[in-house]
Amino acid sequence: MKKTIKLLKKNSELKVIEDELDIYLEIPHIAYAEVKKKDGGKALLFTNVVDKKNNKTFEEPVLMNIFGSYKRCELLFGRTIESIADEINNLLHMKPPSSIADKVSMASQMFSLKNIFPKRLSGKGECQQVQYLDNEIDLYKLPVLTTWEQDGGPFITMGQVYTQSFDGEMVNLGMYRLQVYDKNHLGMHWQIHKDSSHFFDQYQKEGKKMPVSIAIGGNPLYTWCATAPLPYGVNELLMYGLITKTPAKLVKSLTTPLYIPADVDYVIEGWVDTHDLKTEGPFGDHTGYYTLEEQYPVMEVSAITTKKEKVFLATVVGKPPLEDKYMGWATGKIFFPLLKTTAPDLVDYHMPENAGFHNLILAKIKTLYKGHAKQTMHAFWGVGQMSFVKHALFVGEDAPELEESEALSAHILDRLSPERVFITKGIVDHLDHSSSEQFVGGKLGIDATGDEVEEGLIEALSDEALLAKIQEIQPRVKALKQYMTQTKNPVCVITVDKKKSQQKLIKKLEVLKSHIKVLIIVDTINNDINDPYMLIWRVVNNIDASRDVMLTPFIAVDATNKSEVDGFTREWPGDTFCTKEVLDMLQEKGLIDIDEAFIKKFGLLPF
Repeated sequence: MKKTIKLLKKNSELKVIEDELDIYLEIPHIAYAEVKKKDGGKALLFTNVVDKKNNKTFEEPVLMNIFGSYKRCELLFGRTIESIADEINNLLHMKPPSSIADKVSMASQMFSLKNIFPKRLSGKGECQQVQYLDNEIDLYKLPVLTTWEQDGGPFITMGQVYTQSFDGEMVNLGMYRLQVYDKNHLGMHWQIHKDSSHFFDQYQKEGKKMPVSIAIGGNPLYTWCATAPLPYGVNELLMYGLITKTPAKLVKSLTTPLYIPADVDYVIEGWVDTHDLKTEGPFGDHTGYYTLEEQYPVMEVSAITTKKEKVFLATVVGKPPLEDKYMGWATGKIFFPLLKTTAPDLVDYHMPENAGFHNLILAKIKTLYKGHAKQTMHAFWGVGQMSFVKHALFVGEDAPELEESEALSAHILDRLSPERVFITKGIVDHLDHSSSEQFVGGKLGIDATGDEVEEGLIEALSDEALLAKIQEIQPRVKALKQYMTQTKNPVCVITVDKKKSQQKLIKKLEVLKSHIKVLIIVDTINNDINDPYMLIWRVVNNIDASRDVMLTPFIAVDATNKSEVDGFTREWPGDTFCTKEVLDMLQEKGLIDIDEAFIKKFGLLPF
């Protein structure tokens, strides 16, 4: 990480904070505020790190928000994101040479690929300069952060988790949160759909313990590779070689058969007893909600090794925007050519960060026949990590750029009708809290590839007039705002002090169907009706389309929190909120510079 720090300093992308700061809430709160600044703020290096609760100081600094801007992403990749995507596209479309010049070009291209495969070294690596074994093992020697007050404990958030299949033929690099239980035990948050979980099943079937090695730090690309959506069985470190044109250099772990990059800052080695599960969580996750307590495998640590001069890498999760906004941008661009192999008529796609990525995809396609958009939706919902996407909005080639949110919204709303809305069920992300059953929930697709609809709103009313009419029917409706009123389908957002199922309210509002085309309902508490960025976050997180979307008497979306009044039997999680006392203290010390408008805009505190 030392090289990364020098690179960030050289490019004025690093802020060094020398004040004494606690691993409990203080450091994460600063990072959380920083990444929400324009263009992602700066990378942060905390040089005076302490654990106040246990009266402990740490010799190593904590580094955060390294990927938190478009500029920093390209700095860390060492080249433009577009050039990587182009290279992948060229490899996918490589044709037999038809001339001597083509043969020379292909030879050069193939020669460059010789370095993409990881290289195993003999001997020890930098990451093993300092070794802790047996009674010396102590996870509390690492400055592991606790981000949220309700977190179940400290969590490693930038861990590179190396695993292998039972037969040793396949290896995997993934990123999973890791809860510190005690000095030598970690909770392994392997979601059921992840490769490591599949390997776990193999070891469990054989009745054997599973080896795991966890790396932290080193070249930042190792961390990004851990998030890369590669097909099952493909070594993620191949991407490191492809991007850098040098192989990842690996050394064997001391106590497991797994190989890890020689230059990482930390390695935590251990074994998972496949019959030993323990309560993991809660954890304030990147959805902006807490994921609740669940039973997960436990890793018993068999060794910890480090560099002599190490840097602890961490990230912060919660409500958007976050560091994953920029990591997701890079991933989306790089893997676009691979996605096109499944959806060849795809022109572009975008997964907005305020929708939590998997919750919404915007796609532009070249439509060739009736039903083409729906066909591509099904292709998305059946492929790898795309299968977790909950909501898919498709437009044609004539649509605005997908990141021009206002123009694109108008384009879609002018083409929206109940007949163009498709609702089905399928797999959803493990972190999705809105589905009535875990892992399976509603999917919504909108085909906005055609011409504009003919019918618009019959009679427009002002916000004040429409609110008055709705309150006559339901006084618990507290506020109303209409968006995109210039379109054929204005969006009416209302807040409600909810006591009953909102489906009954929607039916009662049929008398106002001449004034409403699209209705969205959210709770009054913790929602700002004038903040469309966070309203989108709330809506796509809070709905199961098969339950919460109604197409008559108008298109209506119930995005309120669900409970027993809705027939919802699972526990509904709470939002991630900062601790006010910590924010106030950090502001008083001048360590964060935010105002009340900033706090409300991004939902840092309840309101």
